[in-house]
Amino acid sequence: MLPEYGRNIQNMIRHAIRIEDREERNRAARTIISVMASTNPNYKDIEDFNHKLWDHLFAISDYELDVDSPFPKPERPEKKRPPRVFYPQKPIRYRHYGKNVEYFIEKARSVEDTEVKEKFVEALANLMKKSYLTWNRDSVNDELIINHLREMSEGNLVFNEAHSKMTSTQDILGFNKKKPQHQQQPQGKNFKKGGKKFKKHYNNNNQNQQAGQYSNQHRPHNPPPRNAPDNPKTE
Repeated sequence: MLPEYGRNIQNMIRHAIRIEDREERNRAARTIISVMASTNPNYKDIEDFNHKLWDHLFAISDYELDVDSPFPKPERPEKKRPPRVFYPQKPIRYRHYGKNVEYFIEKARSVEDTEVKEKFVEALANLMKKSYLTWNRDSVNDELIINHLREMSEGNLVFNEAHSKMTSTQDILGFNKKKPQHQQQPQGKNFKKGGKKFKKHYNNNNQNQQAGQYSNQHRPHNPPPRNAPDNPKTE
């Protein structure tokens, strides 16, 4: 019933329900309450913690446990079934366009202004093309979209190719994004390309530096003669 207390607590409560002696049943209930409190020691400082434990005790027993509680016994809550959600069952003619496109077509058919209706048809055709490319990303024929629009509107909405414009497939799919002319190469690319050659060159330089340090450390130190001037002049 309440997973946070575990299966053993639930078995203990079921056993307590079957105890006939009331005093022994009350003692068993208090023992179960102490075990339930030990499972959540961090919540002992919370106000009404014991009250919550007794409420959970009755809830796990499905309100069948009859014991003397220091708090009023809670009542069984009424199980109310949520109202049924209505889903439209009207079939969709072309599922890849969706139901909203059909609503938009019905709205466009009721528009009386010719100029507004023409803009509405243009927006509808482009929306239908985007919806079509969502399911078929290869290509789409504009004539097919125009015919579907005419068919779904029962010939009431006609796409005027002279005044309206259909968005290109590349613009919809995002293929026409201009790439920067000078792309900065990521660091480490030459290292990955060079591979062994760079590694060999690096190792040779590293060995030469180590050899030079070793020779400088072990080179004998020859001090200048005592009578030699500090700053000899060149003749």
